[in-house]
Amino acid sequence: MSTSRDQHHEHASAAGDGTRCFPARPGRGRPLLAGLIGLPAVLFALITWQVVGNGPLLGADRRVSHALLRPDRASEWLSDLGNVQVAVPVLVAVAGYAAWRGRRAAVGRWWAAPLAAAVLMAVLPAIVVPVKEWAGRHGTLAVPPGTGYYPSGHTATAAVAYGGAVLVLLPWLRSALARRAAAGVAAALVLAVSYGLVRRGYHWPLDVVASWCLCAVLLTGLWLVLRRLSRSTSRTCSGTASRRTGPS
Repeated sequence: MSTSRDQHHEHASAAGDGTRCFPARPGRGRPLLAGLIGLPAVLFALITWQVVGNGPLLGADRRVSHALLRPDRASEWLSDLGNVQVAVPVLVAVAGYAAWRGRRAAVGRWWAAPLAAAVLMAVLPAIVVPVKEWAGRHGTLAVPPGTGYYPSGHTATAAVAYGGAVLVLLPWLRSALARRAAAGVAAALVLAVSYGLVRRGYHWPLDVVASWCLCAVLLTGLWLVLRRLSRSTSRTCSGTASRRTGPS
């Protein structure tokens, strides 16, 4: 029995063992995709242009930074949530849980989604560090002299780690409320890190906003990969033809 690729199904129980196969989400359309990738990419390019060319937007950036700059223990603690030692173990734990659930449920390629999130986390420095070196932006008065503050690596680490964890976890959350809660927690953590970095003076506000834009593009790419994997799993679980087995 064949089904439409974009049709949304309830979770289908596997034969008698209580395991479940997870279907694809409905197609969202090109306008949403263009918004999720195109708009953040354009904003990132514009901010980078302002930073590299010492544009007028930097004046507003400095004013916002001076208004928010109040180094304290709370801002230090919030910024630490973007440390590799804090954020990456969260992603590893969630990816490990998703892999365990997928293997237990006998989902085809159960390892693919956790691996995709881990790969994105691993290649993130290769994306951020060259931009830092090329932009060569100086830090605020609260940090030692030097360059390499644009974009914010801590913000990018937090966004990819916590955002990637949510994307990997979503198929295993049974209710819409749980999915919204997971997304809300991840967003709150990223915002907390961002605020802490600016409040402590580790970064200018535009450093943080640029990382939001960059990671919106990266996480949308991860979402597309995971959706494609979910569609493939859905066809296999529903008994339709898969690329590996050929037509039924």
